[in-house]
Amino acid sequence: MQSFVFTAYCADRPGIVSALSTTIFHLGCDIQDLQQFGDTVTGQFFIRIVFRGPNLQGEAVRGAVAPVTERFGMKWALRDQAERRRVLLLVSRFDHCLVDLLYRWRSGELPMEIAGIVSNYPRDIYSNIMMGDLPFWHLPITKETKPKQEQELRGVIEETTADLVVLARYMQVLSDELASDLYGRCINIHHSFLPGFKGAKPYHQAFERGVKLIGATAHYVTGDLDEGPIIEQDVERISHLDTPEGLIRKGRDIERRVLARAVRYHLDDRVLLNGSKTIVFPE
Repeated sequence: MQSFVFTAYCADRPGIVSALSTTIFHLGCDIQDLQQFGDTVTGQFFIRIVFRGPNLQGEAVRGAVAPVTERFGMKWALRDQAERRRVLLLVSRFDHCLVDLLYRWRSGELPMEIAGIVSNYPRDIYSNIMMGDLPFWHLPITKETKPKQEQELRGVIEETTADLVVLARYMQVLSDELASDLYGRCINIHHSFLPGFKGAKPYHQAFERGVKLIGATAHYVTGDLDEGPIIEQDVERISHLDTPEGLIRKGRDIERRVLARAVRYHLDDRVLLNGSKTIVFPE
């Protein structure tokens, strides 16, 4: 049995679910999961269907659903769930998110192929991390060399045929051009104090202001720094007993789990873009 996941969005109108489910039935397939959402504000309809059947061929499935997608003017995608996406991980000095993603990949929790790791720091600063034979690119950067470094980064993305780029605490701002080229396939993670506490030592700033909640946000990268469509967020309550170091420790824990969930949702085709927002179908 082969399983496929179909995602689509279009203008909302009657008959969409019926047409798709009937087509899947005529393919001799069984629907395992179907989730839909009609946005009453924008008038857009979003759907995710997982179905399976014997001896399915991707081209045959695409040919069968094409008349329906054309009829409703859908933007759509179809993926064999056995196919794993290639993911390129970008990291700077802080490695907690990188370590977590590698663990979840090795344990099978994240169904992906790691295309490689890119850092603006040399590999030897990660000597405590088991990278094995994963490709590693050291792309140092200064204010003067930023355009050249980004061209090298673009070359790595193309060379590795990466389907998804994850900024696992990669502390460099992508240019508007690269962010635009990677729209919908580049995920970033950062603390959720923004825009309140910008710049250096945000957790120390939060401590000085006596914040009661800390959190993290994972979002798609756009040209607007840290303002792309949000995929996942989480928070944790703190108190006057927490030191700045305690806030940093708790913040790292939140960043790890929020980024991992966002990556998993993307790999599982659960995230559909809806303008400046996302539709995230639950597990």
